[in-house]
Amino acid sequence: MHTGRRTDPAAIDGKFPAPEEHAELLVIGAGPAGLAAAIEAAGQGVKIVLIDENPVPVGLMGLDVPLFYGQRMNPAVQEEARMVERIVASTPAIEAAFDAGVDVRLGHTAWGVFANGPALGGLPARVAGLTDGQKTWLLSFDALILATGARDLVLGFPGIDLPGVMGARALHTLLSQYDAFDGKRLVILGSGDLAAETALAALDRGLDVDSLIEVLPEPQASAKLLAGLEARGVTIRAGATILRAEGDATGLTGAVVAPVGEGQGAAQTLACDTLCLAIGAVPAIELAGVLGCRLMFRGELGGYVPQTGLHGATSLPGVFAAGDCAGLTIAAAAQGRAAGQAAAAWLAKGAAPEAPSETVCGPDTTPYRQAWMRALLAAAPPQTLACICEEVTRAELLGIQPPRYLNCTSNKIAARNGTTLLADGPLNPDQIKRLTRAGMGPCQGRRCREQIALMLSETSGTKLPAMPLASYRAPVRPLPLNLLATMTETADMRRFWDVWFGIRTQWIPYGVIGTPEEAALIAAEDGGYLHA
Repeated sequence: MHTGRRTDPAAIDGKFPAPEEHAELLVIGAGPAGLAAAIEAAGQGVKIVLIDENPVPVGLMGLDVPLFYGQRMNPAVQEEARMVERIVASTPAIEAAFDAGVDVRLGHTAWGVFANGPALGGLPARVAGLTDGQKTWLLSFDALILATGARDLVLGFPGIDLPGVMGARALHTLLSQYDAFDGKRLVILGSGDLAAETALAALDRGLDVDSLIEVLPEPQASAKLLAGLEARGVTIRAGATILRAEGDATGLTGAVVAPVGEGQGAAQTLACDTLCLAIGAVPAIELAGVLGCRLMFRGELGGYVPQTGLHGATSLPGVFAAGDCAGLTIAAAAQGRAAGQAAAAWLAKGAAPEAPSETVCGPDTTPYRQAWMRALLAAAPPQTLACICEEVTRAELLGIQPPRYLNCTSNKIAARNGTTLLADGPLNPDQIKRLTRAGMGPCQGRRCREQIALMLSETSGTKLPAMPLASYRAPVRPLPLNLLATMTETADMRRFWDVWFGIRTQWIPYGVIGTPEEAALIAAEDGGYLHA
């Protein structure tokens, strides 16, 4: 008599082909942290593959991936060879990495990183999914350093979707790395260090900066940066907020601002072709989330970050995080060097270096972001977009209403809102996403994830650190299906490509589930795969 659990013939276990290539150490991100990590580990004899998605394909930039470019790039971004030259010229450490023997690959994207765990057991090794825009493949690795940087914090207002509304990180990339910014006159939201540095960088490139807009009564940047702005004649409009951006499909023409508070006061239109959001940045933790690193909320580091120990070690063995993705600090290169040393020691099964990596934290960013969110909620109408991709308004988001194209007329659903949903338990951004589609568009939540969490926090009374993090899923970059189709599949994998159509128990009538008749149907079909 046969006993024990049957093997599912459609399971993927043991059927994956060997990854197409292998890296002793994979470093993702060629910013200051990633380059420092790669050079440091290479100096200790480690064989390294370093990948960076820049230059980003123009199609992804048009989707505001990975940064909020706001259609402000000029045609130069379509010349890939020129962009590679610009990146190398503006980042001398890339040449140093080449000289150190690092396999540097620009224009390569990691769309996922995977390891066996509670929900996955069929992989032959820990692997990263890579693409160069022509094909997609898997690379296995022994150790991994995530140095994926940070992305733009986007908080919405009327006109947020107009060409010319963009993020500060994207502006810095277009100015310093790509030399491909298509704008002349800026208004900048925010007055902290990020906003001040953005204004000064723009001025250094010969651009006009009308003013910085700040919702708080006083400018927030350091005294040194404020003095630099004053010396350049830049106006800071404190105690003011953006009411709307004006323009049309051809571009931005102005920003309408007004004093914060009851009655708002007289509105003023500031002529500009670029409105730059410099309220903050967000650690780019998509890959860490997909891989399964333990994450935590740290307001002083910019939001959710991987939980790290000495030298950036994450909760997963042999996986390290460094630079802005581990928290917005001023010591990215130092963190990268420490992570490179620690990864080399881990690979050699030796002791980690004694000197801890330097972490210099700033103030908690949460109150500042909440102040901006409150001002924007008070100043903008309910029909303001909360999710640009799916065109979900704030009213629909906070009312927990289904997408308009469903034409749902249910009185029960119409009466649903955040308050009624709270009766069933704490609000969860993933739950809201499934009910409203907010965050499900091609930008994959980069333009709405944080503001949705902030709005839910404000309206439900839930402290932001207690608000669950909306989940990340691969691919973390939009990929054409024809690229995914280039991945190698074995004959055994292809044999059961239609497994979901072949699960016999999927066809049990709904009304029969949970009744004795269900068991009879399952027995008649020899169990089916789900009941193995």
